Amino acid sequence: FFNFTGKVVDTTSDEDENNSIASKNDFSPRSEGLEEKYVGKVIDGDTVIVDGESIRLLGMDTDERGYPCFNVAKKRIEELILGKKVVLEKDVEDKDQYDRYLRYIFLNGKNINLQMVEEGLAVSRFSPKNQKYKNEILEAEANARDNKVGCKWSGKSQVSGTGTNNLIEDVKKMILQLLPRKIN
Repeated sequence: FFNFTGKVVDTTSDEDENNSIASKNDFSPRSEGLEEKYVGKVIDGDTVIVDGESIRLLGMDTDERGYPCFNVAKKRIEELILGKKVVLEKDVEDKDQYDRYLRYIFLNGKNINLQMVEEGLAVSRFSPKNQKYKNEILEAEANARDNKVGCKWSGKSQVSGTGTNNLIEDVKKMILQLLPRKIN
């Protein structure tokens, strides 16, 4: 198991090696170096805190604060994993440029990173090295986009406080709020 020092211990046995490639519908973790931990805090839709360490979910990207889908993505990841025991799975790279651990997160055998893309709350995002679930996530993104699923693809904005459900109008309002106001 990794212990947030970057050290990975092989947890596979010889019999597991023959079963390491999952079928299309089996999204259980596929590698050694797995660890079960409780999610203590959600920063946003793709970053959580586990044991005081920042974890960036791999293979996907959600909106940052101030962008249309931030609130709905953050709320959904909280619903899914906050306070729950999850399995963290490493890919090739251990940390990103911001010193966050890079992991796939599983709950009850379900790939949460993939689920966020399936639900249209995140887009796919891969580095050249971390591509373990790339095919499944790209397929989920295409399906969500084609079927206009979730905040990212439905055409409805989720910007907090505007209530217009119109992305163009919400962006205009955000820009106007940032511009200096004239004093009469």
